Amino acid sequence: MGNDMETSKLLCSASFYHGFKQLCHKGTTFGKNQKIINIFAPIINKKAMKRINRLKVVLVEQNKTGKWLADSINKDVATVSRWCSNVTQPPLKILFEIAELLNVDIKDLLVSTKKYKKED
Repeated sequence: MGNDMETSKLLCSASFYHGFKQLCHKGTTFGKNQKIINIFAPIINKKAMKRINRLKVVLVEQNKTGKWLADSINKDVATVSRWCSNVTQPPLKILFEIAELLNVDIKDLLVSTKKYKKED
């Protein structure tokens, strides 16, 4: 990467995220641009993430914390945090266990795939 303008263009490109992820998995270092990469990687990663579960929302609705959930299902707090922020997803077996623990339908823990049409 040359100047700041080139860096900006690269960071804004749609293919950057996938290339960046591949390079990170290969253990590539970015030299003097590492600082720029460290700043933008979480932003790019967040935009690429898709909301799949509603764990965080349901926990807030029930006045429960991620730590409470982690302790209740015997999982690491960091793991539950990644689930709540949709970085990773819990296995279905665990999701079912969480639904029972929170006394909700398992559907309530997932983002709907249906688009509802507003009726006038």
